[in-house]
Amino acid sequence: QVQLVESGGGLVQAGDSLTLSCTASGRDFSIYSVAWFRQAPGEGRDRVATISYSGRYTAYLDSVKGRFTISRDSAKNTVYLQMNGLKPEDTAVYYCAAFGKSFLYIPDSPDSDYDLWGQGTQVSVSS
Repeated sequence: QVQLVESGGGLVQAGDSLTLSCTASGRDFSIYSVAWFRQAPGEGRDRVATISYSGRYTAYLDSVKGRFTISRDSAKNTVYLQMNGLKPEDTAVYYCAAFGKSFLYIPDSPDSDYDLWGQGTQVSVSS
């Protein structure tokens, strides 16, 4: 069964750091670009960060630039989201998703181009 599993969420204070992990099973993750999304209650979904299948290219939501870093370890079939300097407005459920086509990186593609999603992990930041 092909699936993505996120982990690493939690409750932290403003200014703290968290690292989220997204591990794939049943699929060679290394040939797909991946994105982290987040959705706060009552809000729309934001694409927080993307990383190309090679790991060479990344892109970030303006509000997280300089604080969040996306990376990948192909040997572990895992993509990470390092989050530093967390703010209360970063509170959301965070999801990872894999792009539907291999060996392709389009950082501003529609969300519908991501065809495999994890179940999400809650990140809560208190002030």
